[in-house]
Amino acid sequence: MPELSQQELEARFQKKIDENLYIEPKDWMIDKYRQNLIRQISQHAHSEVVGMLPESNWITRAPNLRRKAGLLAKVQDEAGHGLYLYSAAETLGISREELLDQLLTGKAKYSNIFNYPTLTWADIGAIGWLVDGAAIINQVMLQRASYGPYARAMIRICREESFHQRQGFEIMLTLCRGTTEQKAMAQDALNRWWWPSLMMFGPSDKDSPHSSDMAKWRVKRESNDDLRQKFIDRTVPQADFLGITMPDKDLKWNEATQHYDFGEINWEEFHQVISGHGPCNRERISARIKAHEDGKWVRDAAAAYANKKRQKAA
Repeated sequence: MPELSQQELEARFQKKIDENLYIEPKDWMIDKYRQNLIRQISQHAHSEVVGMLPESNWITRAPNLRRKAGLLAKVQDEAGHGLYLYSAAETLGISREELLDQLLTGKAKYSNIFNYPTLTWADIGAIGWLVDGAAIINQVMLQRASYGPYARAMIRICREESFHQRQGFEIMLTLCRGTTEQKAMAQDALNRWWWPSLMMFGPSDKDSPHSSDMAKWRVKRESNDDLRQKFIDRTVPQADFLGITMPDKDLKWNEATQHYDFGEINWEEFHQVISGHGPCNRERISARIKAHEDGKWVRDAAAAYANKKRQKAA
């Protein structure tokens, strides 16, 4: 059988995507597709792992045993999500060590949202309700991503994120039905987390250098703006149910479009945070470096055990 030309390989690759068939690790793929997937999946994995930090800060200060157990389970889930995604990225030919080095040296990015502090217990509720709610909107789309390992990892992740979102909303509901001080705490958390949650979807696709390719390759099937609008439309009625107010004076229902209009997002703040100048950027990376160094003995022991087993087998 004659060897296919580069043009023929690319045409066959795109045809498979257009037919909604998965690209699998052993399939031929465009190098730019591989590199963009590594970038996106690794950033997603880093976000899950770094995302453990703002919430783990409250494990020892949870208001009761039920809340502590729920928060422990959630943080454990986030660690698992990071492992699923690192494994998916490894199928593209990059090592776990390289992925972690990119995070710890600041070469790789993670979601802007995890560089904000958790000041009160209400922040844990707001993160579950808003941050995980925004993540679900984005990740449901990724269950249909064209790369098989990524799409399949997202199925379980989305199920667990849905639980996290309900858990967060229930915390907010309890606070809003509590004392005046508790409801004020919930309102304050909403005020601080609302705009960073909208930034999670990223700038408009026209301002993103990767969006057109990722849409063409069906890794991404909806635009950042469409996903953000979907999140707003779903979340505003929930805030109304809680009895708290969105911190946006321009927010209003538009009968013509059947969507909520909303105010201008501060993209300068977003770019500052993404570039390493957010409230907790240095703290987050320092915590990850310390955890990595503290866990070195476990990795060394596991490697020694595996090497010993190989020697016995030989």
